[in-house]
Amino acid sequence: MSNIAFIGLGNMGTPMALNLIKAGRQLAVHDLLPANMDKLAAAGARAAATARDAVAGADIVITMLPASQHVEGLYLGGDLLAHIDPRALVIECSTIAPESARKVAAAAQARGISMLDAPVSGGTAGAAAGTLTFIVGGEDQALARARPVLEQMGKNIFHAGPAGAGQVAKICNNMLLGILMAGTAEALSLGVANGLDPKVLSDIIAKSSGRNWATELYNPWPGVMEHAPASKGYAGGFGSDLMLKDLGLAGEAAQATRASIPLGALARNLYALHGAAGHGKLDFSSILKLYQQD
Repeated sequence: MSNIAFIGLGNMGTPMALNLIKAGRQLAVHDLLPANMDKLAAAGARAAATARDAVAGADIVITMLPASQHVEGLYLGGDLLAHIDPRALVIECSTIAPESARKVAAAAQARGISMLDAPVSGGTAGAAAGTLTFIVGGEDQALARARPVLEQMGKNIFHAGPAGAGQVAKICNNMLLGILMAGTAEALSLGVANGLDPKVLSDIIAKSSGRNWATELYNPWPGVMEHAPASKGYAGGFGSDLMLKDLGLAGEAAQATRASIPLGALARNLYALHGAAGHGKLDFSSILKLYQQD
């Protein structure tokens, strides 16, 4: 059985790591917050004081970090690659800039280490249920090695192409998600302002041509879906600041290729306004607050 190092135990990383432990994997875990490691240690993981300690003797290294600067800082600035066994496989699950993914993958390859960028879709609920979608960039052989581990955390695994391709596909997905959530919140707010019940309207949309993931599984209106972050004060889930980051990555990718993303740019500006109003730490479905009338 492979020894796995798991670095980054936030809202996504913790349930992913727990699913690996439940599947019988041996884990060494590391996070900047000791409290995050305590939960994994209680489940049977070894809490590592440093990232270098975590990767010692690891056959597989998995990282789930907030942004490009954290990934580059860990692997390049902290020279973690020098402490990873060249025979090990690195699976980088953060959502970062494609160019950052390619840079780190090239540095890993220079040391003889196979690396995949494998950002995920499915949110915290998917992470807890083990039903995530992995969107993978990298070589076929590396993906074949990673597949048994990914299948213990997710339900769908897609090979998008070479290094960085997983990040490109994830950015496209999250740009569309941001657009859909903002549009769903706008439509529900319009209906409620004109006297409709938000649950009734949501049910209508879910069975009509406006149906989308937000109306069916992640409704932004409080009380419509019991288990959605909106019904829990917008706590947990996928933070608005993280959505703003991903929409910014979409903008960077568009600028690099002269692609036109007018709706993506608009969604980015809406989330920037939302964050400036002090809501950046709330789940991204809290964009509804922009539309609600006092």
